Amino acid sequence: MKKKIIIGTRGSKLALIYAKIAEKNIKKFKSKFSIKSVSIKKVTTTGDKIQNKRLSDVGGKGLFTKKIESELLNKKIDIAVHASKDIPSKVSKKLYTNCFLKRNDPREVLITRNKKKFKNLPKNSIVGTSSFRREFQLKKIRKDLIYKLIRGNVDTRINKLNNKFYDAIILSYAGLKVLGMKNKISQIFSLSEIIPSAGQGAIALQCRKNDFRMIKLLKGINHKRTNICVNAERDVLKILDGDCETPVGVNAKIQNNTLNIATELFSLDGKKRFFIKSSKKLYLAHLAGKELGEKIKKKSKNLYKKKK
Repeated sequence: MKKKIIIGTRGSKLALIYAKIAEKNIKKFKSKFSIKSVSIKKVTTTGDKIQNKRLSDVGGKGLFTKKIESELLNKKIDIAVHASKDIPSKVSKKLYTNCFLKRNDPREVLITRNKKKFKNLPKNSIVGTSSFRREFQLKKIRKDLIYKLIRGNVDTRINKLNNKFYDAIILSYAGLKVLGMKNKISQIFSLSEIIPSAGQGAIALQCRKNDFRMIKLLKGINHKRTNICVNAERDVLKILDGDCETPVGVNAKIQNNTLNIATELFSLDGKKRFFIKSSKKLYLAHLAGKELGEKIKKKSKNLYKKKK
């Protein structure tokens, strides 16, 4: 039985904090699994190297996960740590991807240099965002602003804002909270204003599917309610065959033994919008995402067809 566990992660400040959170959870089981040590290995991904293009233009969101997954499959690491929202809808059948740590706040936030709210930004202000989803959702609220691509880690994006390349930027609340940068936030968007991407705010842990000891460990760490919600959200993406180019937001939450899930889908040009929400008793939660995905796929008249 392996006594030393190596965690693989991206090398950004935020990713390393996520890995540290995973490490802390794993260490709770040191005696039970006879673990002698837990170490963290930084892996530079293609997504980290390419900072001036949309992910959809250079291979999709898998650019943040493929290299780490390759390290896992080649047994150079034992556990991979990802931001759940970075994981493509389709993952390797050789990997176990069903462990999620307790979810942080999934909402989106606005950052401006002068703490201005979104409604108070002057006309033609430049707003930086890395996704079509966010851009189209924001255009629902204000079409008179200019939306431009922004890439890089949190510090890089804030520096670009401070250097006046942008008048405002959109980021996830969870990342800023973990980094201790909540004071930078100018506005928090409600989940009804902006539906986040599937898995936003949750940390995912992977291991090899034939590594039964690691699977047993991850099952002990897994946060059940987060798992139910994130899997429901990811099921919507699977039905749509969604990737980082697909402008879709989906969020599930549990209230009073009921899973409430909402999804918002845009056409690739952002001109058409489709929205559906539904509720399912918790014992039927495993059906919620699939059913919602089928409904919005039908409502959008197969706008997004399965890739052959």
